Amino acid sequence: MVLYFFGKRTREQRATTILRGAMNRTEALRILGLDEDATLADIKTAYKETAQILHPDRFATNKKLQDSATEQFKNLQEAYEYLTSGKGSRTKAGRTASATRAYGPGGQAEARLAGIAAARTQLVHQRDVVYDERRNGLVMAGVGAVVAILFRKPGPLLILATAGVTAVVWGIIQAVGAQRTIGTLNEHIDELKAEQRRLESELEDLE
Repeated sequence: MVLYFFGKRTREQRATTILRGAMNRTEALRILGLDEDATLADIKTAYKETAQILHPDRFATNKKLQDSATEQFKNLQEAYEYLTSGKGSRTKAGRTASATRAYGPGGQAEARLAGIAAARTQLVHQRDVVYDERRNGLVMAGVGAVVAILFRKPGPLLILATAGVTAVVWGIIQAVGAQRTIGTLNEHIDELKAEQRRLESELEDLE
């Protein structure tokens, strides 16, 4: 099985695709991290693995991450329902061609790896977004500090100094909040890396 990564498509783009009704087998498999020769058994295994990782309850201590996970979980369920409802079925020839691969030694581990890869890609994307938020917060704080220093003397422009101080405060709050979120995401990503290495080791033992 070839693990299918999302590439540079954003979560918002994938959500828009689903809302527009453009869901197809390729898109649904992409969300689960699977390739075109995935069987029903692969789909169920990858979905179970990804759903456990991205379930909103895992992010209960961070509302922002929980809201994002809720959206991702809906997309995941949409893809799974599409693939298991018969709409995303392959041709009979395609099913026959991959049946042996899917149920051979290591097939379940490969499907789990696909689910982990899909979930990890989404978490990394979230982290990249938060990195941007942290950078913006630091920039806001820096600019605010410069403005506050330049216009700190009493006079008609003192209001700018006040605005600068406010920007510093909000920038620091945003940067600190983003850093906490990054820490939470890094913990989840590290857990996935460890599980991925374990499954890859199992596959090597089967070869």
